[in-house]
Amino acid sequence: MITISEAAGYQIKDMMKEEGNDNLFLRVGVKGGGCSGLSYGIGFDEEKNADDIELEQHGIKVIIDQESAPILKGVVIDFKQSMMGGGFTIDNPNAIAGCGCGSSFRTATREGTPEEC
Repeated sequence: MITISEAAGYQIKDMMKEEGNDNLFLRVGVKGGGCSGLSYGIGFDEEKNADDIELEQHGIKVIIDQESAPILKGVVIDFKQSMMGGGFTIDNPNAIAGCGCGSSFRTATREGTPEEC
């Protein structure tokens, strides 16, 4: 469903250690909002819902809600480091357009509700 690169996996594991809880899930989802209508939600969660999809990569338990799953199919999450700092990148083959600030997108089947950037 989604792929987490090795670099992103290391970074996520470091962040989990900082949280001090080895039982956290990485929740990846999509919600309405942003300039183009949809935006990503990524964070830690202590519980999974009964209808969440669960997978594991690099020893990280990942959960995705059923509604977000089709939009996230084929997504690659990476972590890039540069002289200006580092950050996560998301490559979504389902996105057909994104906003100039890079924080939102839309797909051919889901546009969401655009907001002001």
